[in-house]
Order: sequence, then C-alpha cells, then structure tokens
Amino acid sequence: MRQKQAVALISIALCAPVYAADVAEDDALNLADTTAETVKAETSAWRVFTEATAGRTTVHQAGVPDATEDTQRLSLDVLFDKKLTPELRGVLSDRLDLNHQSDALGQQTLNSFKEAYLSWQPQSDRVLDVGRINVRYGAAMGYNPTDFFREGANRAITSVDPNAIRENRMGTAMLRGQTLWKGGSLTAIVAPKVADAPSNADWSADFGATNNRNRWMLAASQQLANNFNPQFVLYGDARQPVQMGMNLTMLVNDATVAQFEWSGGRQKSLLAQALPVSSTVAQDEAFRNRLATGLTYTSASKLSITAEYHYNGAAVDEAVWNALRSSSMLDYASYRQLIQEELDLATRQAAFLRATWQDAFINKLDLTAMLRYNLDDHSKLSWLEARYRLDKSEIAVQWQLASGDDSSDFGAMAQRRYIQALFRYYF
Repeated sequence: MRQKQAVALISIALCAPVYAADVAEDDALNLADTTAETVKAETSAWRVFTEATAGRTTVHQAGVPDATEDTQRLSLDVLFDKKLTPELRGVLSDRLDLNHQSDALGQQTLNSFKEAYLSWQPQSDRVLDVGRINVRYGAAMGYNPTDFFREGANRAITSVDPNAIRENRMGTAMLRGQTLWKGGSLTAIVAPKVADAPSNADWSADFGATNNRNRWMLAASQQLANNFNPQFVLYGDARQPVQMGMNLTMLVNDATVAQFEWSGGRQKSLLAQALPVSSTVAQDEAFRNRLATGLTYTSASKLSITAEYHYNGAAVDEAVWNALRSSSMLDYASYRQLIQEELDLATRQAAFLRATWQDAFINKLDLTAMLRYNLDDHSKLSWLEARYRLDKSEIAVQWQLASGDDSSDFGAMAQRRYIQALFRYYF
C-alpha cells in the first residue's frame, strides 16, 4: 500500500513539484517535523538567487508590422523560511524583476511582494497562519479551476511555464487554520478586503490585486482507499454565489497517475463580467462548470509526460468568440484583459501537453517541452527549455512561439516568438 502511494506522489512531484505539494497546503511539511528536517531548516533558512536573461523577441501589435528587439532581464528572488521557536515559523518571500524591453511587453521594473506570514503550530495536528500566503490549489497542471486565489496575483510573468507562474505570484492576506487527522485534513481561510483596486506602482505591495473584496474558503480531504484521497472545496466571494470544487488524483498503474479537477457554481459569464452594465450582454447568471482532467506518465528514465483536457463553462463558445473578435475591438480588449487578470481560459475548450526529461542524455541536463492548444480557434503556444544544473547555478536556453490568427487566443500575444539564454545563481 505504501509503495503504491509513494509511486503516485513521486510521479506527480516529478512533473509538478510546486502545485502537488500545495494541494494539502503544506500538511506534509507540518507533519514531517523530524529532527533531521529541523536541522536542515535551521541551516537553510535563506534561499536567495539572482537570474539574468538575454534574448531576442518578435513584438506583435495589431495594425503594426512585427518588430524584432533585444531584451534583457535581471531578477532577485529572496525567501526566508525559519522556525523562530519550536511552535512558531516565519516566512518572507519577495521578487524583483528589472526588464529592458518595450512598453508593449510590460513594465520595466516590478517588485512582487510574494509572502510574509507567521505560522503557529501549538500541536502536531493544529496550525494557524496569518499574513500574506500564496495558497495554491489544484490537481491538474495546465489549468486549475479550484485555484481560486490566483486572480490578479501575478504582477510579472517571466515564463509561461505553469510551475513558474504559480511560484512567482503574490499571496493573499488571510487568516488560515488547519486541523489534521489520520488520512485527512480540514482547512479554513478568511481573506478580508484590504484595498479597492490594483496598483501599477513599481514597488507597491498591491493588496488591491489580491484583497479587493472579502473572500473565504473551506477545504477538506479524506483518504477513502489506498489510492483514493479526494479533496472538496467551498469558496465564498463577495461578488458571486458560493462555488464548489473537487481535486482527485488516482494511481492507474505504477507509472501513470490520473488527475481530475472540477469547480462549479452559479456565476455570470466572463463576457458579462468584462463588459459594462450598459452593454447588450445580459447579466446571465447560471450554474457554470470548469474542468481539467488528464494523465501523467513517468518512465524509469525520469521522463514525465502530462496530457490534459481543459473546459471553461464561463468562457465564450466558438461562435461567440468568432463574433467578438470580428466586431467591437473595445469589447474584445476588455474580455482579453479580464482573462489575463484571472489566468482563465479565453474559450470553452483547450488541450495541454507537457513533457519533462530529467538527466536527459547526461546527468543534470533537464529538457522540457510544453504545448497549449485552443480547441476553438486552433491557435497554439509552444515552449521549449534546456536547463543544465550546477552545484550553485543553472544555465538554460528557452524558446517560445505563439501562432494563430491576429485576434486568436495565442496569435494576439504581444510576444509572438522569442529565444533567450538564462543564468541563475544561488547565494
């Protein structure tokens, strides 16, 4: 039994180390508080790295010929995670991105105040956290319907890799309580309103992006069988009725894991949310579903392949999408802006593929390939990376291509294609 569970966890961890660990919101970390891990935490409270990139990108803007330009970025990422007392843990995380690029690609300087919270664990099965916390939910990799706190959380997206997007986003100011028992857990979150609207200031903590309304969440999980441990979520939001969600991973065989993620509830369509009240779009509140499901296969040679199907019942269907992008450019732009803020699907259906090969050909060389495919307008986003890991540094080459009609999901991206070299150094 334990062997099969271990295989499942390893399979998920190899393909998505960020989100897999967060499905239970650090429960494993809180329970695995052995002496050896405590010593390790004491000697590595700081994780600091700097990252530099240099590359060439093709900038695409509607009505203007494509232009090629050189881009550079310098980033500093700081994480402090330390046991302050036997019962109290402190976490602080921040990222600064300095970009040399055109205005079409975004701001030149952006600081992301990612996390700052205290975690109190008076008992091994009781945890209370307060502060800004990056809460990440979801069993899938490419799209997470139950990741309700993702909206507005990314000030700077330096990579389209979903793991990097989750890792680099800002947390939400909240009070979080957890209780654990054998085979299960219950989590309660209250996230109050802190500010009215997001801020574009370079150094803003930007609580208006993550805490612009009152929100809450309940999440419960219980192991029902050896390889069956579902998680159920209830999410409350001041602007819409309560939403429900479920996360599930199951071991198909010793090398394959199936993942299923769903959310649903009464809400307005994304088009109705994006357009002003005076528009002709009806305020069409109805029960809408979101879904992400797929398989992850991991070979003995450390090759992990994930294939997923994504569905967004709140997005426009193919007919409305074609009409929208051929009629009012103002409505089209408003809709795309909302999609970008919420990191949601622009249309109803999409496919996602990702392959990662660790220690490919030679030791410490990792190869990653990713494809996003919009099933409604047939646009594509392709991304490749080769990364070589040294003791205190990493060297990578990345390539990206967005293809499709100018008004399609990926064809309208400002960064139509790029190739860049990356160097990361850990202090």
